[in-house]
Amino acid sequence: MENKLVHYILGIADNNLILGQRLGELCGHGPTLETDIALTNISLDLLGQVRSYYQYAATLLGDGSSEDTLAFLRNERQYRNALLCEQANINFAYTIARQFLFDQYHLLFLELLSKSTDDQLKAIAIKSVKEVKYHVRFSGDWLMRLGDGTEESSKKMQEAIDALYVFTDELFEMDANELALLSEGASVDVRPLKVEYFERINQEIGKAGLTVPELTYFQRGGKEGRHSEQMGYLLAEMQFMQRTYPNMIW
Repeated sequence: MENKLVHYILGIADNNLILGQRLGELCGHGPTLETDIALTNISLDLLGQVRSYYQYAATLLGDGSSEDTLAFLRNERQYRNALLCEQANINFAYTIARQFLFDQYHLLFLELLSKSTDDQLKAIAIKSVKEVKYHVRFSGDWLMRLGDGTEESSKKMQEAIDALYVFTDELFEMDANELALLSEGASVDVRPLKVEYFERINQEIGKAGLTVPELTYFQRGGKEGRHSEQMGYLLAEMQFMQRTYPNMIW
């Protein structure tokens, strides 16, 4: 039970860690001071949630692991985040599109996880929902502002949606481990959320004056540890200090 549960927890937490790292890269580079601070705060929200997940996973492992070793000392194939979360900050439109597409899923997921039979996961989810509701509002507002803004902002927003939409379907995939935990009530079945998710994002994309991409395929593999080349660059930067100075403390 514990190994399955740890595997499940890491899959949830890795999304937040990698997306939080991407947002952290933008600290000091936002288009305005207010937006810069907002993106940094969202990153901190995600990393705060990550700490709760990793601390719980480390306790279950009982092998000397800590939130730091789980975050910084695993190899690329051991991270199970969705490919969407690791996509680079090409420009501000890409950052908003990535955030928007993940936030809409994240809120639906947390609302479901808040009914988990695992008390610890339930508590983390209930606390996180309050934060993620703000994330949804922030990214949704910026999607509208850019999509329904100038010709240039609309063009960049459409390019970002076109490029990132292909990663959305993976969010609703469930592996054998997650399915096994369903009977115990610890994990949640995200598959039924898929219809509501796409209805929501497609509606918001349309409201912003943008076109929903028509795709015949979706990219996947991140949840199985098969990542894009961008993941390697992200981990090299994120893990540098811990790998260069083993067992360092702040």
